[in-house]
Amino acid sequence: MVEPKNRPSRRDDTQTTLRQRGIYLLPNLFTSASLFGGFYAIVQAMNLHFEQAAIAIFIAMVMDGLDGRVARMTNTQSAFGAEYDSLADMVSFGVAPALIMYVWALQPMNKLGWIAAFIYCACAALRLARFNTKLDDPFQDKRFFQGLPSPAAAALIAGFVWVSYEYNVDGREIFFGALQMKWIAWCITVFAAGSMVSDLKFYSGKDINLRHSVPFVAILAVVLAFVLISYSPPEVLFSVVFVYALSGYYLWARDRMAQKTA
Repeated sequence: MVEPKNRPSRRDDTQTTLRQRGIYLLPNLFTSASLFGGFYAIVQAMNLHFEQAAIAIFIAMVMDGLDGRVARMTNTQSAFGAEYDSLADMVSFGVAPALIMYVWALQPMNKLGWIAAFIYCACAALRLARFNTKLDDPFQDKRFFQGLPSPAAAALIAGFVWVSYEYNVDGREIFFGALQMKWIAWCITVFAAGSMVSDLKFYSGKDINLRHSVPFVAILAVVLAFVLISYSPPEVLFSVVFVYALSGYYLWARDRMAQKTA
């Protein structure tokens, strides 16, 4: 049987399908940069360069925040981009922070050390899986995240390591008398892990519209934030992330108090 000349060939159909399944370059470039930051952090932690590893985690967090906004602003969202972003987050905010904390402080604790690092890594995976399954949930309040976002949890760990390095405090030193630094690191790791898989509400910032006008005080606050970060990046960034990590517990306590008084 001879195929009609005006009918597209099977090869043309395949090429058309591949074009339709193509990916958007711009948002995935930011996702790739976030993935690179996480991988670079792992390499630096293995080489005992913990300051560079912590900085790489924060850079990955910035890139991760930009890829979604760029995709929405340019209308280039895709299922591929969502899956790629989730896999990159697992490396940058799941595996990398766990490895950094393990090499920096938890390794001398033997089983307790690697178990805490694995708990963090597993909770990051569970947090990302739960987030992906609730993307299209109409009853989900977009103003809040359910559980501490994995980038914030990673920044909490990286910020703690960075601040300690800034003050020349090693993860295996004795700190505050008999209290060893490794136990503080262990508690922060488990705290970050538990916060990610909790049902606590954390402000998402998705209701902020950059296209709307803002008061003059808001611009002044942004300038002040840049000044503070440039003056002392480790302390300021860690303080901001730590307060954000506690905000979910504050909202939970406030809601409980409101229910009791109602």
